[in-house]
Amino acid sequence: MSEQATTVLLISGPNLNLLGDREPEIYGSETLDVHVATATRAAERNGLTLNHIQSNHEGELIEAIQQARHSAGSIVINAGAFSHTSWAIHDALKSFDGPVVELHLSNPAAREEFRHLSVIAPVADGTVAGFGNLGYDLAIDAVARLLKQK
Repeated sequence: MSEQATTVLLISGPNLNLLGDREPEIYGSETLDVHVATATRAAERNGLTLNHIQSNHEGELIEAIQQARHSAGSIVINAGAFSHTSWAIHDALKSFDGPVVELHLSNPAAREEFRHLSVIAPVADGTVAGFGNLGYDLAIDAVARLLKQK
């Protein structure tokens, strides 16, 4: 596989930079750095390279997705609240040819009703939700298997 094919872009959306401090009863006490380290180890275990971006700005996330069309073979995205509202992120992901896994630390289906709809789910190969830090391992393992199937 080419370098591009073995690169996973991990996207972290708004407020994920506050993990560890923000609502630990929902999102856990681990920081974003801990989650990225977990994903990095999972990627290495699967012979993949991980690139990570976190932004509170929708446009920056869209630009990262567009750039990934030429620099990554797969995307794991925790878009935070944009998961429920951003048709622009939906459209950008729709233009990406590789595997896409949507990731959530908590289980949106068990939370407020507005979180039950994901506009990302229709353009993702699958969703990992509700497993906290373990979700990062599961999401990277999922894209690794999907890449091998291609």
